[in-house]
Amino acid sequence: MSDLVCVGAIGGSFGVHGEVRLKSFCADPESVASYGPLTTEDGQQSFTLTLNRAIKNGFAAKLDGVLTKEQADALKGVRLYAPRDRLPDLPDDEFYHADLIGLTVRDTGGTELGRVKAVQNNGADDLLEVQIPGGSQTFFLPFTRACVPTVDLAGGRIVADPPDGLI
Repeated sequence: MSDLVCVGAIGGSFGVHGEVRLKSFCADPESVASYGPLTTEDGQQSFTLTLNRAIKNGFAAKLDGVLTKEQADALKGVRLYAPRDRLPDLPDDEFYHADLIGLTVRDTGGTELGRVKAVQNNGADDLLEVQIPGGSQTFFLPFTRACVPTVDLAGGRIVADPPDGLI
């Protein structure tokens, strides 16, 4: 499990006074500000975050040290991370996406199907993008109890029961 969890991303500048467009990846979107200071993935930059107001698809936010539109634009696409110990504990049936990435996926018979490459969400349910062993091909596995009856973080594995014809 990673020590850092991605909690948001900067979408560029908002206005001319150094505000940024911020997309929160938190279940409670406003809580992103309470996990700070937030860092970049490489840890080279750290920001204290202030949410100013809600805007379409996120927030207008102020980052300390960012004073101009040009500085805000330079941060477009930067993902913001919080240390895991600042995040709330989750119930037994919920997981941080960062914990699922890299887990081995096996079917109910024990055959390896691949490794979780990414977790996607297109609205309804999360989808696990699973990379097939020995190749670059992937398939999407619905992250539901029916398709994924067991997630064993300690064992580094997921037991899947994919629908017929999926793979």
